[in-house]
Amino acid sequence: MGDAQLTFIDKELLTTVRQMSTIDWRVRESVLANIWRLVKRILRKYGYPSNLEDAAVRFVIGQAEVICREI
Repeated sequence: MGDAQLTFIDKELLTTVRQMSTIDWRVRESVLANIWRLVKRILRKYGYPSNLEDAAVRFVIGQAEVICREI
């Protein structure tokens, strides 16, 4: 995947995670599962390699946790 496409995916992921994040999203498994599902949907939408998908979702969730701690 090219840098431009990855940047576009990154922006959409960030927007989605910020919209879905709540104060207790890291504690409530249902909210976390929904974020996980939405991130996977976005990655599939843009043709992200399926064998790298789970690692990418874990990375996105980890980054979202860092962002939420800083807010």
